[in-house]
Amino acid sequence: MISLVLILGLVLSACGGSNTGSNGEAGTAGATNSGGKTDAAAELTVAYVTFGNTPTDLQAVQDELNKLTKEKINATVKLLPIGIGAWNQQMNLMLTSNEKLDLIVTGSSATFGYAPQVAKGQLLPLDDLLEQHGQGIKSAVGEDFIKASSIGGKIYAVPSIRDLAVNYGVLIRKDLADKYGIDAAKINSLDALEGMMKTLKEKEPNMAAISPGAAGQSIADYLLKLDKLGDGFGVLINNGQDDLKVVNYFETPEYAELLKRIRGWYQAGYILKDAATNKEGIADLIKAGRTAAYVANLKPGIEMQESRIVGTPIVKGEITAPVSKTETVTNIMWGIPRNATNPEASMKFLNLMYSDKDVINMMDWGIEGKHYVKTDQENVIKYADGVDANNSGYNPNTGWLFGNQFMSYSFEGDNPNIWKETDEFNKNATKSKALGFTFDSASVKTEFASVTNVLNQYKLGLETGTLDPEKALPDFISKLKAAGIDKIIAEKQKQLDAWAAAK
Repeated sequence: MISLVLILGLVLSACGGSNTGSNGEAGTAGATNSGGKTDAAAELTVAYVTFGNTPTDLQAVQDELNKLTKEKINATVKLLPIGIGAWNQQMNLMLTSNEKLDLIVTGSSATFGYAPQVAKGQLLPLDDLLEQHGQGIKSAVGEDFIKASSIGGKIYAVPSIRDLAVNYGVLIRKDLADKYGIDAAKINSLDALEGMMKTLKEKEPNMAAISPGAAGQSIADYLLKLDKLGDGFGVLINNGQDDLKVVNYFETPEYAELLKRIRGWYQAGYILKDAATNKEGIADLIKAGRTAAYVANLKPGIEMQESRIVGTPIVKGEITAPVSKTETVTNIMWGIPRNATNPEASMKFLNLMYSDKDVINMMDWGIEGKHYVKTDQENVIKYADGVDANNSGYNPNTGWLFGNQFMSYSFEGDNPNIWKETDEFNKNATKSKALGFTFDSASVKTEFASVTNVLNQYKLGLETGTLDPEKALPDFISKLKAAGIDKIIAEKQKQLDAWAAAK
């Protein structure tokens, strides 16, 4: 018996204990042969963020999706939706515990933590994989936007295709605009915005004329012509069109003048009284009649999107011109974790998300005939019989997330040319001269934390008009300097200069 056990141990050790390639490095499950096809079927875990409950028909959609991926790339996919509230903590845990993950959403916001993930070695560089298996991605996204995610000269994630630029303006209840003769299209400056607010306040005294577009945001957030270079601690004026000089925007005359103006709006009763502390979403504020309009990020089709969200028709006024910055491109991306079992298969599936219409629309809309049906209009769909927004078993409404939204169907009632217009919006937008630069704050992390604390103390109060800038702004600037903002700006300038020289 002892001999048999020893022999069995040797056999098992020889068969499975090593798993090394010919070069001595650890092998990969489902490794590819010289022809680029997987020797064995790959099984991929794909994690992404959701903004509601897990769809009841997720398994059915996954099963249909796998019929496509099995045929196209000899791989099956396990979809792993994670709620936005739990994303950061759960993803950190999964990445640090080496749990099986083959493809994940990442991005430049604090929620997704792209730069920290790269710094910790949690994401694979994708340059070679894109060359080998990502031609659909490269063709769809374009070189400039792909390179926007570069850190240290390497690409660790690729942006989803959506609105990759942004312009700012105001969104107004259409019924009120019509009632009081407000032409939204003519609200293209701060003076015109002020005129709109004056009219609304006079006609609707019990309602705020304007609010920030989201809880935790300010009025100024949507009126600035800046490249914040990620965090706003050192920015480029005029989106870097003039030069690459990093400045402290909070001590510029332009900032002081804007705050003075916003303070006047607040004192006149135009701005939502509790804008600095409000936690309600804009849809709730509109539905409750607390505000008539809000400043917001704009893009093609924003009126229809917001009309559905707030429950009443919305019209827009554009105050700034579209611009592409690193933060507008890299806020939603896809990366391959370091612990992916088959990076080649991960890239092949990611490539399908950018180039295969069947795969894209399966992830966006679900199963044809069950969740949606096609209309007589090309590439336009509607809910299947008996299905609506409330009872659909698969209705994520996150087409901007799953790869290439420009290959997604549009929904009946929406602008059927929306993706063409969005593509033109991206292409025609002014590009910041720092597009592609990502600041590494590791060397100033102590100062960064201290400056963030000061910002949290003053920014919302000042930029909603709640605090008097004559008194609070000097204190704000003084505390920023004491916290080390000048050191951050110097380091950012150093990195930006090196990036520009290398480029």
